[in-house]
Amino acid sequence: MAVILPMLHERSAACAVLWDMDGTLIDSEDLHWHSWRETMASEGITITHDQFLASFGQRNDSIIPAWLGAKISTERIRTIETAKEEMFRLLVRERGVSPLRGVAEWIHRLKESGWLQAIASSAPRQNVETVVNALGIAGYFQILVSAEDVSRGKPDPEVFLLAASRLGVPPERCIVIEDAAAGIEGARRAGMWSIAVSRSNPPLAADISVNSLDLLEPDGLGTLLQRKR
Repeated sequence: MAVILPMLHERSAACAVLWDMDGTLIDSEDLHWHSWRETMASEGITITHDQFLASFGQRNDSIIPAWLGAKISTERIRTIETAKEEMFRLLVRERGVSPLRGVAEWIHRLKESGWLQAIASSAPRQNVETVVNALGIAGYFQILVSAEDVSRGKPDPEVFLLAASRLGVPPERCIVIEDAAAGIEGARRAGMWSIAVSRSNPPLAADISVNSLDLLEPDGLGTLLQRKR
């Protein structure tokens, strides 16, 4: 596939792609499901797969009270969160992870064309770093923004606005790549363009929606920035 992206020196301002991680860079659903199911079972709580799926893209401090009740203590939230995320990172190291279809090609094209890239994830920083190291892609991203960097989770736009600010790129020159409705809504609230990578039906309400990134048109990102809202 030919690269049809504007080079950095050809633009009046820098452009950036802000990547979600879980479900966008990698298919981590089974790893998270296993980690949550086993961790909650050790707490004497059974969660359904539907409950788990409904939590995707949210922060742990929102997920756990939704399952255990709003009166749960901060200390217990942290204990459960720590156990779950330690299990997730162990599984990543033991089983390994692979980028989803089209991801490796696109992050390479974007880097070669001078676009800035960041990971803007609701996941803990240790998870992001573990996945990035497992994939060997640290050199493609200028910054990593994770749950510890923000006080509000998606669909609040804070994580995306912080990533853009740290990159020095205005929101209207940013494209968010996401797989969850909360992330797409967060991009909209941030005043950014969005690409949904999802098999949901109906498709997520993004500016562009594809089943996988290998199906994204070569000029898909460049044409987004030429649109008027």
